Amino acid sequence: MAYPGGQLSEEKVFKDPVHRYIHVRDKIIWDLIGTKEFQRLRRIKQLGTTYLTFHGAEHSRFNHSLGVYEIIRRIIDDVFVGREHWDHSERLLCLCAALLHDLGHGPFSHSFEKVFHLDHENFTQAIILEDTEVNAVLRRMGNDFPKKVAEVIAKTYQNKLVVSLISSQIDADRMDYLLRDAYYTGVSYGNFDMERILRVMRPREDQVVIKRSGMHAVEDYIMSRYQMYWQVYFHPVTRSAEVILTKILHRAKKLYESGYTFQTKPVHFYSLFVGNVNLQDYLKLDEAVILYYFQQWQEEKDEILRDLCSRFVHRRLFKYVEFSPTNEQMKKLMELTLLFKKAGIDPEYYLVVDSSSDLPYDFYRPGEEGERLPIYLLMPNGELRELSRESVLVDAISGKRRTDHKLYFPDDFLYDFSTKRATKKKIMEILEG
Repeated sequence: MAYPGGQLSEEKVFKDPVHRYIHVRDKIIWDLIGTKEFQRLRRIKQLGTTYLTFHGAEHSRFNHSLGVYEIIRRIIDDVFVGREHWDHSERLLCLCAALLHDLGHGPFSHSFEKVFHLDHENFTQAIILEDTEVNAVLRRMGNDFPKKVAEVIAKTYQNKLVVSLISSQIDADRMDYLLRDAYYTGVSYGNFDMERILRVMRPREDQVVIKRSGMHAVEDYIMSRYQMYWQVYFHPVTRSAEVILTKILHRAKKLYESGYTFQTKPVHFYSLFVGNVNLQDYLKLDEAVILYYFQQWQEEKDEILRDLCSRFVHRRLFKYVEFSPTNEQMKKLMELTLLFKKAGIDPEYYLVVDSSSDLPYDFYRPGEEGERLPIYLLMPNGELRELSRESVLVDAISGKRRTDHKLYFPDDFLYDFSTKRATKKKIMEILEG
């Protein structure tokens, strides 16, 4: 079934700093962009608290979603068209799934999800399948079309090639966020030759593969991803902001459960606090709403909530030291916990171990948990070879998980005159040792 209206009478373009232009020719894409659920993504930052580390990182999920759509559009309209294994009738399904893949992200994304035990992918599917403007647009393609789009995003759609374009180890989602995040943070780590990768992509029955001649461009892409995770996404200052954000939400929830009377009632949080969030409540949440409460809670009677909100709003972040969860370090942490309590500093909110972990590239090994679809190279003789079998560089990092631990604390509290000198001295000796 064709979408009513089919193609726009005139192509629409969005100026974009990463792709130069984002082209929209299909009326369904234009209509989806105009829905209130998609427009909400303008109010969700792509990189959460990273703007407190890299001041340029103010870009949104809206920017990124358009970018992923544009990459997919180029692949299927310029590279795949007319090639074996590619079914062009899947074109609009691919474009819609690419555009909508991040639709369910909440404010400050992953930090928010951890506190309230949410899953943005579940909300993405709910927005697509339930009574929303997005669902109404998609149903013009047929009553089963929203379900197909949701299946692509959930990685359960029968055509695995379509899924791999949006979700794999070398997909449009990753390519856009690496280039976009590098641009807006002002770093060079995330840059790679996307043009070359697109040119050497080929459709196969179950996934996208890369011509052997493009191997070095893929190596560059994987190393760019590795560098971006450790230099940007896991930056310790950003992690400090996330720790404070998380502790604010935990404190507000705990106060609510204890019957505390808020001066500014957290009406937008009620369903989150009781673990009963419906779609309508969820869609009312964006970062402007959350920051409003943080601003207001700086005047609360509760000292911890007031202090944490002031720290976040005015960027008075926690300091950190390296931490390794060895027996010796854990003993030091226990000693620090007691000293913090002695000093009148609540360690539940002011002494926090935070860990980050990343696996830059891997492939599925029988008997191991997790689905890791490898990147395959298409050899000149038509054979497919897993990337790490051909690349010495990728082989060196394949399956190597890197984990980093930091201990976060408010150093300004340790200089407070109300803290006894002997206690402060002992705390500093442990932290500096």
